[in-house]
Amino acid sequence: MTSAEIGDQRIEYVIDGPDDAEPILLIMGMGAQLVAWPPDFVDLLVTQGFRVIRYDNRDQGLSSFTDSPPPRRGDVARGLAARRFAKADYTLVDLAGDAAGLLTHLGIDSAHVVGASMGGMIAQELALNHPDRVRSLCSIMSNTGHRRFGRTSTRLLPALVRQIRAAPPTTRDEALERSVEAFRVIAGSDFNEAEMRVMAQAHVARGAVTATSRDRQLNAINASADRTVRLHRITVPTLVIHGLRDRLILPSGGVATARAIPGSRLLMFPEMGHDLPRGRRTEIVDAITQNARRPSSAG
Repeated sequence: MTSAEIGDQRIEYVIDGPDDAEPILLIMGMGAQLVAWPPDFVDLLVTQGFRVIRYDNRDQGLSSFTDSPPPRRGDVARGLAARRFAKADYTLVDLAGDAAGLLTHLGIDSAHVVGASMGGMIAQELALNHPDRVRSLCSIMSNTGHRRFGRTSTRLLPALVRQIRAAPPTTRDEALERSVEAFRVIAGSDFNEAEMRVMAQAHVARGAVTATSRDRQLNAINASADRTVRLHRITVPTLVIHGLRDRLILPSGGVATARAIPGSRLLMFPEMGHDLPRGRRTEIVDAITQNARRPSSAG
């Protein structure tokens, strides 16, 4: 692993696959690090002929953290209630700028881009603000930023509130258990505890998620504009993937994204929640590969 200095940010990244393969940029979501991409998922992409680039968004993992007062809980709540009340240190546009800067640092003119959850939002902004850098787009378990679509299920809110209000973990084991439980409550019916425990160990080893870093990224989402109308401008081949059991970002978020992007394809799985179920990873990678081979609709 290594890092890139992009403006005033240090972005940690790792690359798998041969240097001469087609580059594909993977962007992870809120509160997750580059190790949240399952190793077998990355290996499948390499096998398909991609040079796979993963990185930690700012305020996560080994990338730099914002040096300013922590977000106040009341401000976070008001931002969740209405965009006009949101206060943020940065927005999704800035996070997309980090992605574009990383490609520049690596000497890559353009790449296929895959984003999950908040990473899907960042990927959309990358395609909108830096269209020449995106060869194809895949938005997974994400939304358009419209407050009506892709909301969090009310049934999930009690569990999320308990996580948010919990005191910070005091030991490594406690941090590990918190991480496993966080994966569990948002996963679909194919939750694999053993695999998630390994992933949680990788997260904790690189630095556990803090309330401050999570809230900064949540504020970035809350303060960012609705992308629905602008998404009509995207002309690169686009694939939208969503789980029908996703309660963190309801399936309406994926449907709205597919409807907003001309010529996009929508792939939904009945057992998938807010995760990448092991039994579907080969199918997902095949769909991403097929989308990357589709011609652009520009012109």
